[in-house]
Amino acid sequence: MAVEFRPSSNIALLRESATIAVSQRAKALRAEGRRIIDMGAGEPDFDTPAFIREDAKRSIDAGHTHYTATEGILPLREAIAAQAREYGPAGADVSALDVVVSNGSKQSLFNACFVLFGPGDEVLVPTPAWTSYYEMVQLARATPVVVMGDPRNGLKVSAEMLAAAATPRTRGIMLNSPCNPTGSVYSREELRAILDLARARDWWVIADEIYRRISYEGSAASALEVADSRDNLVVVDGVAKAYAMTGWRVGWSITPRAVSKAMCAFQSHATFHTASMAQYGALSALTRRAEADAAIAAMVEQYRARRAAALRVFAQAPELPLVRPDGAFYFYFDVSAAVPDHDEPGTAFAARLLEHAGVAIVPGAAFRTPGWVRVSYAAPEEQVVEGVTRAVELWTELRR
Repeated sequence: MAVEFRPSSNIALLRESATIAVSQRAKALRAEGRRIIDMGAGEPDFDTPAFIREDAKRSIDAGHTHYTATEGILPLREAIAAQAREYGPAGADVSALDVVVSNGSKQSLFNACFVLFGPGDEVLVPTPAWTSYYEMVQLARATPVVVMGDPRNGLKVSAEMLAAAATPRTRGIMLNSPCNPTGSVYSREELRAILDLARARDWWVIADEIYRRISYEGSAASALEVADSRDNLVVVDGVAKAYAMTGWRVGWSITPRAVSKAMCAFQSHATFHTASMAQYGALSALTRRAEADAAIAAMVEQYRARRAAALRVFAQAPELPLVRPDGAFYFYFDVSAAVPDHDEPGTAFAARLLEHAGVAIVPGAAFRTPGWVRVSYAAPEEQVVEGVTRAVELWTELRR
């Protein structure tokens, strides 16, 4: 007799990643012979720069194929700390001992949630937000609290909005700038107000800065630049987005020393260390600065051109509510007026766009905003223009 699978209470509230589900459906339609424009993936469409690939190959030939320290190889952690010290006041005293290298920034975020939060805690999540934030907080047995952003301000939240949502059980904030899914970027003044609030209330701030180097209106500020102290600050970053190294799975956290020790201990039992050759690739990305900066600038310039081309298409439907992205590589827009009688307008719109127009996008329900949809422009410009054109045409048609 087969044993019946009964999910444990640990995963009772866990939901499948909507972004992965969209990608899988797009692949299935391609397998049927359909031409699909995939604008759902949150992944750069560029190859990892050649100098990084070559250095990683050399690390294999040099025998760097064995276990490393749980927290990562020392040269990489020193390079991360050196970069943090350049940011400013709160980063000035960062050392390698404050850094833990993980299997992508996603694991760093999860590690932080798991060691900082627990049953009875509430964590404020500015919404819309990356889908995994809510799940990570719940896996830590804490409660994610949705704080809806202001559509008049790029769906960002203010310190006042966070304070209004807080209770005596509030323990922290999940902060992301530039933001996935909106592309909004918090200004230095907005960041400072939020960080000051958190410090005054003794809340932890987990600042996800994985898109920080992909910005279009000047540099996106790091929390390390703005904060006066990092005593309650966890900064998470990695090489996935800016360096086009998603498959390498190298991310890291910068935390107060006691937190880094706890995260390292937890990681030692969960996954151990990041692949050694991937760490050497990341080391190349952070230490060969001139080549890396040139590669990032070239990629950002292409994102900028795609954004501009797509914005010209969106301009043909000025009544369509759209967040103009200042960072990352996403457009976020409200389609609820086109599907007014559906509980999840974005889901219905995305399904119709995929099945009938061959364009894969992510419904906003994944980000706790069911009336919206996310379109990635990490794709060739002609595909971006075609995909956005079909989306705008469908929205216009449904509104009629």
